[in-house]
Amino acid sequence: MRDCYSILGVSKNATAAEIRHAYRKKAKLLHPDMTQGDAEAFHELQQAYEMLADTKARSLFDEVQEMNRFNQQFRTGGKSFDYRTWLLEREDDESRAKLIFFDLLHGREEEATQEFKRMNMTRTNFKLSRWVTREDFMDFGFILAEELVLRREYYDAVILLDQIIRMEFSYSYFKLFFPEVKELARHILRNNIEGNVNDELALDAWEKALDLKFGSRDDAFFLQKMADAYTRIGDEKNARFCRDEALRLAG
Repeated sequence: MRDCYSILGVSKNATAAEIRHAYRKKAKLLHPDMTQGDAEAFHELQQAYEMLADTKARSLFDEVQEMNRFNQQFRTGGKSFDYRTWLLEREDDESRAKLIFFDLLHGREEEATQEFKRMNMTRTNFKLSRWVTREDFMDFGFILAEELVLRREYYDAVILLDQIIRMEFSYSYFKLFFPEVKELARHILRNNIEGNVNDELALDAWEKALDLKFGSRDDAFFLQKMADAYTRIGDEKNARFCRDEALRLAG
């Protein structure tokens, strides 16, 4: 199949709305019922639209197009193409995100977790969810979170689980499996944050926890932990506020 983006006349970064608009505009011109309609071109347009309108199909199409393009470049140069090596040579966020998922799915869990941790530490706006479909991020993000927990990288696991849980609130995907996702996050926040990360990171993790709807009892626990952390860093004003809120929630 030809390039779906060029068939529709949109860029690779086109939004779903832009894709729909482009399809409707071209469909009016190419529909067989029109005086100068082109049935073959209309069918090709439909195929392109169906591919790009489905998020998973679009993600797969993008991956295949990318790999084919660079495979062709390397064949022309008389070389074999190694996708992982190609990703390793690039430092842009998209390539590093794809490298993390590639390693995770090809038995390189250690490399995947270390790269994710490195990107979180060095790039404040780095987000895995930006470069894959929502469903893929939620599935593979949870797997990556479990791998991070196994390696005692608790804060980084919380960062991932926080994003996944918020996505589930806005778009039910895990459904019956969701309690397992929340319980992993809850367990880490209650048992593994304190003493394993510095107080600033711990405060950030517990603050995120307050938005994840664990319930009043858990929220009171997190607020008390925040009060203790604020006391340790000498911020008694915030410590007192968190302590009062914890007591209020505890009844």
